[in-house]
Amino acid sequence: MMGQGSYMAPAGGNPAVAVVGQQFIVPYPVDLNIVRKMITISEGNFGVTDANGNIMFKVKGKFLSLRDRRILLDAAGNPILSLQQKIISLHRRWEVYRGDSKDSRDLLFTVKKSSLLQFKTQLDVFLASNTSEHNCDFKIKGSWFERSCSIYAGNSSVAIAQMHRKHSVSSIVLGKDKFAVTVYPHVDYAFIVALIVILEEINEDRSNED
Repeated sequence: MMGQGSYMAPAGGNPAVAVVGQQFIVPYPVDLNIVRKMITISEGNFGVTDANGNIMFKVKGKFLSLRDRRILLDAAGNPILSLQQKIISLHRRWEVYRGDSKDSRDLLFTVKKSSLLQFKTQLDVFLASNTSEHNCDFKIKGSWFERSCSIYAGNSSVAIAQMHRKHSVSSIVLGKDKFAVTVYPHVDYAFIVALIVILEEINEDRSNED
């Protein structure tokens, strides 16, 4: 399957979301921990583990390239998604491709700020098949100060995942941010991880501008 993600809303149940792949969907909630190293000279600044501490994903960044680009890798180091920020974009537009691709045929979804001026971060997510972008397929509503967010199906009130920051002494001493993410049943958790990474990159840009 090239490009195309999909979204289905079963009657009487939680939305079923398959964007990256069926292998990232399970019929129960998935709790993930995302750790971001605030000060790092290595390429990998995000790590994602399950509730038992097992590595699920890593994020490799290319900070010195002309475009901000991140690669989401599985535990074995295989590229799952390529996240790329457009150079000139007032809405902080990110494009996400399958694997390590930059080919438009492998575009899965795009993410951009809902509006230019925001007190609380809101991002619109459009699947590749939604070329008109009149209505978003998913929406991220976050609070920069509380470092929390919820991800919704379209403009509805149906949440598909939630994230909140975990405060600890080690966060300050070790220069790490930790986030707890709960992905709801039948929702693509690789897709959710990519959205959280993009949200944090946009929030980091915002804090640097203040």
